Amino acid sequence: MSYPARAAILLFGAAAYVAFLLSVAAGIDFVTGAGLVFRGIDGPPLAPAPAAVAIDVALLALFGVSHSVMARETFKRGWTKLIPRAAERSFYVLTSSASLGLMYWQWRALPQPIWNATSPGVRAAVWSVTAAGAALAVASTFLTSHVDLFGLRQVWLAARDRPYTPVAFKQRVLYRVVRHPMMLGFLLAFWVTPTMSVGHAVLAAGMTAYVAIGIRFEERSLERQLGDEYRRYRRQVPAVIPFLRF
Repeated sequence: MSYPARAAILLFGAAAYVAFLLSVAAGIDFVTGAGLVFRGIDGPPLAPAPAAVAIDVALLALFGVSHSVMARETFKRGWTKLIPRAAERSFYVLTSSASLGLMYWQWRALPQPIWNATSPGVRAAVWSVTAAGAALAVASTFLTSHVDLFGLRQVWLAARDRPYTPVAFKQRVLYRVVRHPMMLGFLLAFWVTPTMSVGHAVLAAGMTAYVAIGIRFEERSLERQLGDEYRRYRRQVPAVIPFLRF
């Protein structure tokens, strides 16, 4: 691969990572209702409830299906015939970030409350658990390889004209408690909220379904890659909920 092509792949990977960071910031703005960029999950209703549910579920499905399909090896084999293999993960990151941005932008609010904590102390305590869940999700990416997960390692190796080698499987810290600490963090961030509206519940339920389906596919892939080593790990460590066998 020529130097200009390798440099272009590196720049593309960096741009995809910036898009991911922007989607994280936008997600915080959206879920907390800060309103700096988007209307927020519980903003003014823009559609009747049935239409709002249909639109929101479609947006969640678009994210979930694209995110899951693009992670499968069969898709990657075909996709990398069209794009450089080193850029495959960055395309995945960029597509996921774009689908999240579309969801934040086009979300139709269903602000009817299911529960609402009014005590300032209770709200602060609940928000602290929400923040802990988000921090857990972020911290989990650094316990494996943050730069590999988001495609930076792949494009950096390609820019240096070096072959890609998979990151070795290791049971580090949180991964000795649950197999998917990132997903546990996401579930805490989605469900633990001082104000749960109908729309927030739709988002949380949709993302929970995505987590469940994603884990199923990911574990099949890991078993194919790692064999008995991962099967032993599955028997020893719960998937998402500590101390429970699921």
